[in-house]
Amino acid sequence: MTLQAEAITVRRGERALVAGVSLHVEPGEMLAVIGANGAGKSTLLHALVGDLPPSAGRVSFDGRSLATYDRLERARRIAFLAQASPLAFPFTVRDVIALGRSPHATGRIRDAEIVDAVATTTDIAHLLDRTYTRLSGGEKQRVQLARVLAQVWRAEDAGDRLLLLDEPVASLDIGHQSLIMRGLRRVAATGVAIVFVAHDVSLAAAHADGMLALADGGPVASGPPSQVVTEATLERVFDADTHVIAHPVTGTPVVLHD
Repeated sequence: MTLQAEAITVRRGERALVAGVSLHVEPGEMLAVIGANGAGKSTLLHALVGDLPPSAGRVSFDGRSLATYDRLERARRIAFLAQASPLAFPFTVRDVIALGRSPHATGRIRDAEIVDAVATTTDIAHLLDRTYTRLSGGEKQRVQLARVLAQVWRAEDAGDRLLLLDEPVASLDIGHQSLIMRGLRRVAATGVAIVFVAHDVSLAAAHADGMLALADGGPVASGPPSQVVTEATLERVFDADTHVIAHPVTGTPVVLHD
């Protein structure tokens, strides 16, 4: 089992930002975390990556407590894309992506090959020599995603790996949303466990193996998309009236709302 969280709670003062959340994700699986603004989704990811040690519960990765990993070992095996990745220096796109290879000692030639591969996966190969600060918001998002993909690209570097993504397609058009989600599925197939936060519930349901719905920091529902994406759950999580139908081609849940 690659990633396991056991009843973790994260507190800020007296307030529990995350309360009693458990999950597990195997290599090759994608878990989508959904919930309203302020539900604790980002806090959960920070706890899973080790930035916010839980005040209760335990996070383990590959059978070991996350607390036992030193910084270098963690960087080789776990990559995290936060909601905001500010970078004000005029690096080229190629240089930004190459930062993801910093924990590895694989040499310039191999690292250059990986940069090219992740750039193709995220459809930014044509931007490699552009200055990062001059890109659009959606282009920057894909560059940052390519950077974290480069960090965990090869099983030869670290075995099973973990990729945590906070709204990876938030700034993207629908074409690139679909392209990125299909690319993440291919990455997962190489032995990467992926946990991603998504606001588009239908998109998440179409690509995730499992889903976790949060409200007020606590778990409301977890399981396959067909069990989590229900009108009753969405009303509780988002306080919204919705209709859930099956996609006419794939059969995955699709959410309709006013």
